[in-house]
Amino acid sequence: MEIKENLKYTADHEWLRMEGGEAFIGISDYAQHELGDIVFVDVTTVGETLDKEEEFGSIEAVKTVSPVFMPVGGEILEFNDALESDPALINNDPYGKGWIVKIKMTDPAEADSLMDAAAYKAQLGL
Repeated sequence: MEIKENLKYTADHEWLRMEGGEAFIGISDYAQHELGDIVFVDVTTVGETLDKEEEFGSIEAVKTVSPVFMPVGGEILEFNDALESDPALINNDPYGKGWIVKIKMTDPAEADSLMDAAAYKAQLGL
C-alpha cells in the first residue's frame, strides 16, 4: 500500500496535493483498495464553493457507493474528465491520473489541520 510523502490526508481517506492556491483531491491507495473495482465517479459540484468536510461527489464501486469530502474549503474548478471513460484510473493510479477534482482553496492554511504521511500511516496502523 502506497502512502505518498508529499500529500496531506484526511480521516476519510481523501488526499490533497497543493499547488500554490490550488489543489488536487483524490482518494488514497488504502481507500481505493477497500472500495474495490471502481465503476463510476459522480461529481456534480464543479463551479460550486464548498466548505471543508462537505460532500463534493461520490465513488461507485462494484459493491458500494462512497461519498467523497472536501479536505479543505474551496471552489471546485475542474473534474478529472478522464474518469468518465475510465473510472478505474483511481484503482490503478490513485495519486496521479486518478485525481478527482481540482479546487481553488478558500484558505490554504486549512491544510495545516490535515495529516501528513506519517500520521496517516499511524491512523491506518501501518
